[in-house]
Amino acid sequence: MSAIETNRSLAVGGVGNVVARIAALVSGWNDTRMTRRELSRLSDRELDDIGLCRGDIERIARGF
Repeated sequence: MSAIETNRSLAVGGVGNVVARIAALVSGWNDTRMTRRELSRLSDRELDDIGLCRGDIERIARGF
């Protein structure tokens, strides 16, 4: 009987881990999307002021 309870608690923890990983992925995707959007809204002059060009936006948004 205790083996069943142990397995059940592991299964619940596993589902919780899956949900946490999905939430982290969605959060990371949203951060990337917002960064890309905000940088794209800047003019070329504003990007140059912070040392970036349009070609850098995707790299910066993805955190590379």
